[in-house]
Amino acid sequence: MSHDQVRISRALLSVSDKTGLVDFARALAERGIALVSTGGTHRTLREAGLPVAEVADLTGFPEMMDGRVKTLHPGVHGGLLAIRDNPEHQAALAAHGIQTIDLLVVNLYPFEATIGADRPEADCIENIDVGGPAMIRGAAKNHADVAVVTDVSDYAAILAELAANQGTIGTATRKALAQKAFARTAAYDAAIANWLTGRLDEAGPAPFRAFGGSLAQGLRYGENPHQRAAFYRTPGPARPGVATARQLQGKELSYNNFNDTDAAYECVAEFDPARTGAVAIVKHANPCGVAEAATLTEAYERALACDPTSAFGGIVALNRPLDAEAARRIVEIFTEVIIAPDASEEARAIVAGKKNLRLLLTGGLPDPRAPGETVRTLAGGLLVQGRDAATVDDMTLTVVTKRTPSEAEYADLRFAYRVAKHVKSNAIVYAKAGATVGIGAGQMSRVDSSRIAAWKAAEGAARLGVSESLAKGAVVASDAFFPFADGLLAAAEAGATAVIQPGGSMRDDAVIAAADAAGLAMVFTGIRHFRH
Repeated sequence: MSHDQVRISRALLSVSDKTGLVDFARALAERGIALVSTGGTHRTLREAGLPVAEVADLTGFPEMMDGRVKTLHPGVHGGLLAIRDNPEHQAALAAHGIQTIDLLVVNLYPFEATIGADRPEADCIENIDVGGPAMIRGAAKNHADVAVVTDVSDYAAILAELAANQGTIGTATRKALAQKAFARTAAYDAAIANWLTGRLDEAGPAPFRAFGGSLAQGLRYGENPHQRAAFYRTPGPARPGVATARQLQGKELSYNNFNDTDAAYECVAEFDPARTGAVAIVKHANPCGVAEAATLTEAYERALACDPTSAFGGIVALNRPLDAEAARRIVEIFTEVIIAPDASEEARAIVAGKKNLRLLLTGGLPDPRAPGETVRTLAGGLLVQGRDAATVDDMTLTVVTKRTPSEAEYADLRFAYRVAKHVKSNAIVYAKAGATVGIGAGQMSRVDSSRIAAWKAAEGAARLGVSESLAKGAVVASDAFFPFADGLLAAAEAGATAVIQPGGSMRDDAVIAAADAAGLAMVFTGIRHFRH
């Protein structure tokens, strides 16, 4: 045996998830490895007829306080933390009758699953593991002498290595297991800390924040082929969307697919399915067409008409279950992903004809009003903010021009502002009769976004063979105030009749005067929707 190998003579098993436990423990016992266990794990192994000692045999104390106290004892932690070639450590073990533990097998109380099920606070508290993380961290710190297993999916690999190496585990494996162990406890503690943060009523930010998740899927690459990437799922109540969706078919989702599909589904969720069907088509995380209608097919047709060139290879999100008629129309052009709450059997069969097209079913829509957080990395830190949970239906629209919008204009203004919330700033959205007709996104100048949106509307008219731009008679939404009248005048020149914007510029009076001079109706929301 090389110096890099550690022989496994004693294993301590204490697991909440007992998947594969008995078979794993039996294989260890057959190798002559002594087993020690706690509580329910001990009962399970004894009932399976395996020779297993209780942790109380190591500590000299019974489990107490409903199992809250059982492993927090030198008899356990000394066996995990003792450095094997340190004479002083060995003398301490001998003096106190402590036996070394070479393999620790622990998975934690299901705290993440408990908060994900939105259980009462007392249940969540009881599912905060204390002894488990302490043992895991001790074993991981001493990985030079101890192997620590925190994931049932590693059982087979551990057994294979023991068989291949005469009952030993090598340095590389122990290091990898230690990294996984520390990451596991870090993610676990982050889940607890963030759950508690959400239950505090504090005005200021918490002095420390931690974020973690579990690997859901390794990705081929990131935004570009030279970048590594993976998707991690965070704990807590599930927000319906790409992270929780069931993929029925199609290629594996890419990094960009995840990002764009999330953007599309959050956008279409702004439209109440009880009121109307809605479709959002997204490309590069920006809507290139959004529409609502009595049927999904009509909504899709109208959304596609806004910018069919950009829609090619895009993401299609629906706020109602996909039906066969809509499925037939959507698959006519190349589409990367369809995401919907559900799909009929006939619709599924139609989509199945396009084997690479991903079909994701979520079981519901995310609530646009629900609180939550977004996190973005930057060099040396994290930017954390609350989700933009403001919706135009909850806003007070203040008419600031001489002319008041008509009822039809009001409906389109609200529609356009729902969409503008999901367009990268600077955002300008033209809409008419419940459909976008021109979108300008992500420009450094708001007037440039206005011009691009107007150009898109004119391009749409040319495709339809009509003489007037589709912006004529449309309304226009801006995600933030017009700092100058030029952006608003560009909209007026394109033929818009009404405007919705937050207001709040020091030049509001000049912008309002320009709107009056152009005969526009304009409302202020008082709330902006920057999205970067």
